[in-house]
Amino acid sequence: MKVLVASDKFRGTVSAAEVGDAVALAAQQAGWKSQQIPLADGGEGLLDALGGPNRSLVVTGPLGDPVEAAWRYDRSARSATIEMAAASGLALVGAENNDPIAASTTGTGELVSAAIEQGAKRIVVGVGGSATTDGGFGALRAMFPLQRLRGVELIVACDVRTRFLDCAQVFGPQKGASPAQIKLLERRLQRLAQVYLEEHGVDVLPMPRAGAAGGLGGGLAAAGATLVDGFDFVAEELDLFTAIEEADLVITGEGFLDEQSFNGKVVGGVAALAAEAGTKVVAIAGRVFDQFGKQISAYSLVELFGEERALSDTAACITEVAATVLNGYGD
Repeated sequence: MKVLVASDKFRGTVSAAEVGDAVALAAQQAGWKSQQIPLADGGEGLLDALGGPNRSLVVTGPLGDPVEAAWRYDRSARSATIEMAAASGLALVGAENNDPIAASTTGTGELVSAAIEQGAKRIVVGVGGSATTDGGFGALRAMFPLQRLRGVELIVACDVRTRFLDCAQVFGPQKGASPAQIKLLERRLQRLAQVYLEEHGVDVLPMPRAGAAGGLGGGLAAAGATLVDGFDFVAEELDLFTAIEEADLVITGEGFLDEQSFNGKVVGGVAALAAEAGTKVVAIAGRVFDQFGKQISAYSLVELFGEERALSDTAACITEVAATVLNGYGD
């Protein structure tokens, strides 16, 4: 019997690869073969899912301080992979210390520029986990002149489908924005959308995903990028469907199983592919919010082990749950 581990990270506790290792340990003990495909939805973890970093660059952080950002460049394929969170992410400053008005995507643009200078002809930018709501203005300014993008395929892997003007209201509070600041950010995004239309001939307002990473999706679209759903992109790059077809059981997971899990996120995407392939799927999550757990066979670590252990000993908890699932398979 073969189990495929196709999980997202559990943010703040274990990476997608560590989830795979935890399930693989249970599989070994239960006499199962295992295959691990760490996944991401376009946010943090995309870089690891697509091969891991092999470059780093000191760039401008979200509040102007220098940060060292990891990224990937495949010289033979002339392809680069960038996570905006590594340069412009909220985790770099913390929500309590963030300045939601001043936070800028300049560092992300500097990474894109570095990839172009290395000779990249295909650049994948994962957007998610941002500290910013600058509409991508900082990134575009760092990428000037934009003519350098001619002949470069720029792909933006998005973790949400939010529209450009909605991102301040939807995500601003997570970045420390007050109601008054959210209104200011909305007005700034409105003006910026007009600038993008006038200067680049691109109307970002109706675009799904343009609001990803505080409007960075829209800014990069104005520069000629293609916006795609992050999970779908990763699944295709890694030939996930074939791996699901070849497995007897798929174990997926993420930190929170809720409505968003079935709206472009990893768990919902894996469940849909497993249903198409006719392969049984089980989800392990840090928390499962009641009604959404009914859409898939799901296990909540907090419910099973308590919050303290679920957060402090996550990998061991995952191994225990996976062992129960594998040993009871077919019952």
